[in-house]
Amino acid sequence: MKNVTRSRLPLEGVKVVDFGQYIAGPAVAMLLADLGATVVHIDPPGGDMWDSPATAILNRNKLIVSIDLKSQEGLERAHALCAEADILVENFRPDKLKNLGIDFVQMRIERPELITLSLPGFASNDPVRRNWRAFESVVAATSGVFTDMGLNRVLMGVNPSFSPLPLASAYSAQIGASSVVLALQSRQLTGVGDQIEVPLAAAVMEGLCYNSIKVVDIPERYLTQREQEIDRRRVEGLPLNVSYEDLQELLDPFFRSYMCKDGRMFYVVCPSHKYHARRCLEVLGLYQEMVDEGLTEEADTYKPVADWASPTSLGVYPMPKDWADKLAARMKEVFLSRTSHEWQKKFGRAGIPAAPQRWLQEWIYDEYAETSGLMVDVVDAVYGEMTQPGPVVWMEESGEEAINPKPRRWVEYNEALSTLKKIRTDIPDRDEDAPNVGWLSGIKVLDMCNVIAGPHSASYLARFGAEVVKFDPAIPMYDSWNTVMYGLSQGRGKRSILADSKSRHGLKVLEDLIKTVDVIVWNAPDGQIKRMGLDEESLRKLNPDVLFCKLDCYSGVRRGVRTDYIGYDDLVQAVTGIMLRFGGAMDRPEEHAHVGTIDVMCGFGGALAVAAALYQKYRHGRIGRGRTSLAANSGLLQIPFCYDYHGRGLFNEPTGPEVNGYDALTRFYSTASGIYVLLSAYERDLLQLDKVEGLEGIAEVPEEGRAAFLSQAFQGFSADEWVERLHAADIGVAICNNIDALRAENTRLADGSPGTQNGSYSFSYYPNHPSGHEVTQLDPYAVRTAVGPVNALQPTEKFGSSTRDILEELGYGQEAIKKLLLSGDISDSWSEEYLPS
Repeated sequence: MKNVTRSRLPLEGVKVVDFGQYIAGPAVAMLLADLGATVVHIDPPGGDMWDSPATAILNRNKLIVSIDLKSQEGLERAHALCAEADILVENFRPDKLKNLGIDFVQMRIERPELITLSLPGFASNDPVRRNWRAFESVVAATSGVFTDMGLNRVLMGVNPSFSPLPLASAYSAQIGASSVVLALQSRQLTGVGDQIEVPLAAAVMEGLCYNSIKVVDIPERYLTQREQEIDRRRVEGLPLNVSYEDLQELLDPFFRSYMCKDGRMFYVVCPSHKYHARRCLEVLGLYQEMVDEGLTEEADTYKPVADWASPTSLGVYPMPKDWADKLAARMKEVFLSRTSHEWQKKFGRAGIPAAPQRWLQEWIYDEYAETSGLMVDVVDAVYGEMTQPGPVVWMEESGEEAINPKPRRWVEYNEALSTLKKIRTDIPDRDEDAPNVGWLSGIKVLDMCNVIAGPHSASYLARFGAEVVKFDPAIPMYDSWNTVMYGLSQGRGKRSILADSKSRHGLKVLEDLIKTVDVIVWNAPDGQIKRMGLDEESLRKLNPDVLFCKLDCYSGVRRGVRTDYIGYDDLVQAVTGIMLRFGGAMDRPEEHAHVGTIDVMCGFGGALAVAAALYQKYRHGRIGRGRTSLAANSGLLQIPFCYDYHGRGLFNEPTGPEVNGYDALTRFYSTASGIYVLLSAYERDLLQLDKVEGLEGIAEVPEEGRAAFLSQAFQGFSADEWVERLHAADIGVAICNNIDALRAENTRLADGSPGTQNGSYSFSYYPNHPSGHEVTQLDPYAVRTAVGPVNALQPTEKFGSSTRDILEELGYGQEAIKKLLLSGDISDSWSEEYLPS
């Protein structure tokens, strides 16, 4: 095979053996292959265990070899391939490969430089669930994904609620890929590899960390109309049966969809920002009208609401109901005057986050998606010319290579082995006396990001020993609902400094910081990056060795008309079809229920970009600029159905709020105890199901009658009984848990450990949190290592708390610091209260 490696890609020369099946394992190896690694994928003799066109995406840029691990010859061949690899990947139940003779622990004893990654459904140290048949939907149900699934579904009484998005696999793929490349860059310094485990259950919980946090006594100003309505109905004993139409009137006017002249819905997502809501009203021609009617803008929304001049302020979320109703009524009228395409251009050019609702099919063929490299064409050996998602993470300097992936190719064993042997491995000698430190020990990161994706990326790096400084403006651009509430999760493990980078003194402080760090992370469009002097040429003058990682909303490898449009998670859900699939129709789009659905995954993608840039620097001596975007990550999140080719069937994945699964064998069933279980089985399981007490005869039931048969059968016993019986038969099943219950059952007093020892679920309780509130939140526990330690993260400090200390470290004297603070260019606080009341 010629040109196995591609010269400028960051993981050139890295060799991977991929034992993975279904999504998680193959997706990790795909991310590595897209970054230039040479990957040999091992399939069983019968071929891929998942019969889906998505395997063409997951296995692109890979050589595929068929090996029977149950035969002696096959086992010997697998060992020979592993002996040539830098990284091994698998996603089976704990010990399954070991029992077949592929023992990662023993391999690392023989080759300490080896890096191994296991992605079981549940943690290997989870005594209850470790051996469950942990398909995607089983992990999701057990982890509370389908229950109390967002405020909308709770209010509508749709509970549990099914989603076909492979959240657990997508999150674990990004976490897994970032962790192995972080271990790889560390190995380039120490000569030592690592043994890593990322359980899917822990990964999906990290993806839901913004949903699972509990803050006692949150001030009323942060409660939305929906939350207040849920509380009211529960107090008064009223049913949760709000119609979709009535639900819309509980949404914030700057955080909802509007019908346009062309019959399309247009999604506006501009709450919380100091200027976005005003610009929105200006574009609609409503700003002066609303001001004349009494709409006000509070100069300092970080004061307690009781001290405001008016009970409301434009640019603060949520808006009180009287103004929300008034604004929404007029906005509905104006949006009907133009098409969604017209509004898209008007809002995009004005720098306002908003986008039209589109179906996935439309996104796949979207002109911008094609020209930017967010969707690419690959000529697959089975499906022919195939449109697939482009690379999720890439480097600016090698992006053009990344958007030309090679199709998967089946080869004989000898060719696969020969390909790996031809690649020289460059590993430094081990220092036996070197201290055991985190993968990123000694690395300094400057976090200039806002909202979720970027800041979450930097916080994730902190758990591996990176020193992270969070840089924010002296006067906040977002309201405290956005900064402080989200910051409770994405600010952990960081120190905070506040400075106005547009002022002379603030810019000087920023430049001084840049000179001291190894990595800069920022989620900003290219235009803003250039204006700030952080483009490649300008940055080289300040710090020629610094690595820059950019996250944004719409970017692909190539620039396009929407590259610099501002946006958030919700808007990518809109333009890529997630909201229409979840809602079910153009006139009832609904955001996917979980906060940060794509945001958090993109944050892990940012960490992968940083890791790849560090490895490229250490291995190849190149200073690079890593990239990822929310739009790029949407392809990974929708990988089971985000593709097209000639002859493809309908885009008929489960759609809408009434859907309860894929088919009769994978769906929710109510039990005699009134608790729902999620059954996850396949046609090949029918004979085994037939042996389960209470399901006798299922194998003879026609396909169209199975749902009725099973619905009646599951009413015969309690949920616990069904779980016990089906697990005994090795059938996938789970009780539909909720996140509140998981938190209650798996919380301990914060003890300074990251929670990796606590199985599949782990939370910490902080009775003396710096916020002054009692806080319970998920631990940073998805990545479990054998060598590089994982740190527990310190709770998020108050914004600005470290301003003085950081300035001192930069060489500023006390008098100079005092003058800077008096000038207003630098600040050590946004408010008197940590969480403004």
